[in-house]
Amino acid sequence: MSGVYAPGDRLPSSRALADQLGVSRTTVTAAYDQLISEGYIQVRQGTRPTVTSSGRPADTREAPQGRESAPQVSEYASRVMALPKNISAEQEALQYDFRYGDIASSDFPKVAWRRALNSAVLAHKERLGYEHPAGNLALRHALQGYLWRARGIECDVSQMIIVSGSQQALDLCARVLVDPGGLVVLEEPCYAMARNVMLATGAKSIPVYCDRDGMDTTQLPDPKGVALAFVTPSHQFPLGGVLPSHRRQALIEWANAGNTYIIEDDYDGEYRYDVRPIPPLSITGQGRVIYVGTVSKTLSPTLRLGYMVLPSKLVDPFVRCKQITDRHSSSFEQEALTAMIESGAYESHVRKMRRLNAERRAVFLKAMADAFGGEVDIVGTSAGLHVVVWFNRMAASDEESFAARARKDGVGIYPISRLFEAPTDQRAGFIFGYASIAVALIAKGIDNLARVYRSKLWSA
Repeated sequence: MSGVYAPGDRLPSSRALADQLGVSRTTVTAAYDQLISEGYIQVRQGTRPTVTSSGRPADTREAPQGRESAPQVSEYASRVMALPKNISAEQEALQYDFRYGDIASSDFPKVAWRRALNSAVLAHKERLGYEHPAGNLALRHALQGYLWRARGIECDVSQMIIVSGSQQALDLCARVLVDPGGLVVLEEPCYAMARNVMLATGAKSIPVYCDRDGMDTTQLPDPKGVALAFVTPSHQFPLGGVLPSHRRQALIEWANAGNTYIIEDDYDGEYRYDVRPIPPLSITGQGRVIYVGTVSKTLSPTLRLGYMVLPSKLVDPFVRCKQITDRHSSSFEQEALTAMIESGAYESHVRKMRRLNAERRAVFLKAMADAFGGEVDIVGTSAGLHVVVWFNRMAASDEESFAARARKDGVGIYPISRLFEAPTDQRAGFIFGYASIAVALIAKGIDNLARVYRSKLWSA
């Protein structure tokens, strides 16, 4: 009845089961006889007992149960369950998947990472114990130097916390700084997992619309009473705008006026193609900026390694809440990343990834131009690992049906309306990530998409 043996499965012979259990064969035979009489198994001469097709006698089957009552969960869990489900691992494999956030498995530095991880595992340690919740000190020192070289950020090691990816960083910000009912400013459109983590705490979101230059700071609300503002100033997600200097200054002045903190998610700061690297907000943040970085776009999102640079007065509450959350991030992976940064292997890999993804980007843009020409507008092309494509002749209401039809042809595309609280553009738009697709497959995937587009089958 528990399903250990399915209908048609054979049971051990009475002699074999008696030997296995160390009991008399008579005991096993008596048990089998009982199962036969109740209709669970059947026996034919010269064969082992077999589970019946029903697996249970007809007259003892359980009566259908009524609808189960909802589980008793906290208000937090109830808010989470009410949010749109966003579990990418459940999606089926597609030949041409332009999903943002994935990177190609072939790009991962397997040899260098294995060498660094093996060294960490095999290193002699007097004891194994819990580490400091802020993270491995050697890794924080290594990242301190890397952030200065790569992003111009000057900070003290004590301001850094190692986290399990940027998502934990956002969760900590919500736990430490936002009360239920508190106000949080979010970009519109916004990274869905950032919006969700804030709404899960019971926060009330205030969307501020973004244009080609990122967040329109002229639309910021009165800062008094606002706990947080979440921004992606170096490459707005998903539209790709870069926040100009006058808006950056306006945002910092706004935060100072309301004693408000800014989360700067620098999720793909390593990838710049047609523009110079944009200095992070935290360089001139006047103690109002929480900088969040990750290795998810350079190494792999599966590693769950990220980091935060905090204003000094926030360090203690964040460290103590981090300890309550998970004690600390995985030690061996922290040590392996330390070794890669210290040896120069990490930055060498970042440069290689930048070249590979610049090539993918160029192939993607050419394929889109060849297939669609002036029928589409593409934005956010100067940086990052994704672009947004607006289809000028397709209505926003057709996004989901077009994406569903494309999936049937093996092409994964993702409607941008899912990232808006209230979409304003009447055109259909889609986010295209290109970092996980082999260069040779990009054009083929776009050709397949163009055939679906011109077939009009999706609009039936």
